[in-house]
Amino acid sequence: MGVTQVPEISVGSCDRTMPVIGMGTSTNPPPDPETAKAAMLEAMRAGYRHFDTAFAYGSEKPLGEAMAEALRLGLVKSRDEFFITTKLWSSFAEKDMIVPAMKMSLSNLQLEYVDMYLIHWPVRLSKEVTNMPVKKREYILPLDIKSVWEAMEEGKNLGLTKGIGVSNFSCKKLEELLSTAKIPPAVNQVEMSPIWQQKQLREYCTQKGIHIGAYSPLGAYNTKWGHNRVVECDVLGEIAKARGKTPAQVSLRWLYEQGVSIVTKSFNKQRMRENLDIFGWSLTEEDSERIAQLPQKKGLLFADVIGPYDISLEIDAEI
Repeated sequence: MGVTQVPEISVGSCDRTMPVIGMGTSTNPPPDPETAKAAMLEAMRAGYRHFDTAFAYGSEKPLGEAMAEALRLGLVKSRDEFFITTKLWSSFAEKDMIVPAMKMSLSNLQLEYVDMYLIHWPVRLSKEVTNMPVKKREYILPLDIKSVWEAMEEGKNLGLTKGIGVSNFSCKKLEELLSTAKIPPAVNQVEMSPIWQQKQLREYCTQKGIHIGAYSPLGAYNTKWGHNRVVECDVLGEIAKARGKTPAQVSLRWLYEQGVSIVTKSFNKQRMRENLDIFGWSLTEEDSERIAQLPQKKGLLFADVIGPYDISLEIDAEI
């Protein structure tokens, strides 16, 4: 099978274009490093060039090794062919810790720069937090958006990353960030799928020139926080049957047609390739109208992950 060419798009304040589909590397429980590295190499063979990692996923090191191996094998000609996104973990979300956290991720990835560096969550966690849910309310702290973003801008100005952005930010949090930012966020990576369409947030981000990246586009099926409401959705199933596609491909194509980029994760060789097969065909107007009318339900709740504290419930309530 050949390598799929994935279209690239410009994203706001980022210094380079981004492939519209990225390979996600968050797995719970995490696989052993060799399994992770082998899956990432397989994804590179299939045509993935955008990889989405994070300090918290524990996948930076295997990804760094997979990239080095891909260069050795000649699967890619240079580092420039990759677009790497990684994220600032909440335990390092303090002004003086951010540039060192970026450098730690670069060391894990064996890179001189990443292409996109995101604030992972809109909270700060104290050093005592080693796993989820958080045991004590006092370990969860509000994020000082102004000072944290200043340090993110410093990292970009130092050349440690080509672009900076956020993840899981509501319109309210973005408004606060934009009120003091010198460099606006290029990306807001959020949960988005046909059953969590994020219309209000998308409209806001479009107005502000912030690109939306969609994670859990298939409902994070087969993870402990995931669900089967996307892959087993009757409407998506009917559209898929009519198009000779899978419900997953219909979901990913719908997202692509909304103008967002997509982070999709599969370590299964066949599904990896299927997830790239969303170009060269399109949904009809009727398909899109049917999808627009699907009942909406958020999948990932901070109250479930961090614990049902006031600060996580507040984040979940914000749009």
